Amino acid sequence: MASENFVQLAIPRFDGHYDYWSMLMENFLRSKEYWQVVSRGIAEPATNSPMTDAQKTEIEGQRLKDLKAKNYLFQAIDRSILETILCKDTSQQIWDSMKKKYQGSTRTKRQQLQALRSEFETLQMKPGESVFDYFSRTMAIINKMRIHGEKMEDVTVIEKILRSMTPKFNYVVCSIEESKDLDELSIDELQGSLLVHKQKII
Repeated sequence: MASENFVQLAIPRFDGHYDYWSMLMENFLRSKEYWQVVSRGIAEPATNSPMTDAQKTEIEGQRLKDLKAKNYLFQAIDRSILETILCKDTSQQIWDSMKKKYQGSTRTKRQQLQALRSEFETLQMKPGESVFDYFSRTMAIINKMRIHGEKMEDVTVIEKILRSMTPKFNYVVCSIEESKDLDELSIDELQGSLLVHKQKII
């Protein structure tokens, strides 16, 4: 019983952020081996077409998977949204309906990405802002950009952070650039280095 409760809690809840939710939900359904019926639908036989016992078993198995996938989708979606898609018969129809309703058009997504790129380019550490808070603010923008399809390498993020720190970090930045290979440095390692160096300049 405890394991069942754990599975229920693991279902990604739709919170209005479609791209992020759909990525989590697809991964969840793949882990349950139900993604194929959601993405491809059920291969229903032609009307009045004779079927072998093996074909009947296969169809019944797909229908059962579809029913279970629908159950997970119902649990992931709030009642107010659910009421607009209850007429959908299959998990594929529910998934496609959610995609049409909540995934932005290509043009809208491109505009959002352009706005995020502009925000990233003008990003600067604020006077008095902590290293932790600046990294959190930066990564929030980066993660949104990646969700919208931007292929952002860690080294690009690292270089941006280093050149946008406040002047009191100039010595620290120079030290890191001279002693580290930025192509090999991770974002977490950079944050750790900055925090260590910061202790020395306080």
